[in-house]
Amino acid sequence: MIERIHIGERSSKIVKHNGVVYLTGQVAEGETIQEQVRGCLQKIETLLEEAGSSKEHMLRVTIWLADMNDFAGLNEVWNEWVPEGYAPARACGQSKLARDVLKVEFIVDAAYH
Repeated sequence: MIERIHIGERSSKIVKHNGVVYLTGQVAEGETIQEQVRGCLQKIETLLEEAGSSKEHMLRVTIWLADMNDFAGLNEVWNEWVPEGYAPARACGQSKLARDVLKVEFIVDAAYH
C-alpha cells in the first residue's frame, strides 16, 4: 500500500511505502547557507515526525547546493543536527535550484515505525 500525505498539484510532501518514508525536496528562506540549512532541517524533522519517523531513522539524504563553496557552512549545521551514531548515507552535489535565492535543497528517505 502507498500512502500519500499533503498531496499537491505536482508532488506529495510525504509518501510512505513498504516501511520507507520519502520526503519531497525541502528548501527554506534565509540570507546565509546556515540559515537555509537550519530551516530545511527543521522542516525535515517535522515531516518525519508526522510520518511516524525521526532523524534517527534516516536512510539516505541527497543534498543539492547551488554553490559548492557553501559546503563547509552546510556541514557546520548538519554535523550539529545529526545524532551521533545515526548518520545516513549521504550524497551532496551542485545543482541549479528552482529559485535564485535558494542555496540548498534536501531530499530525505527514512524508515518508519
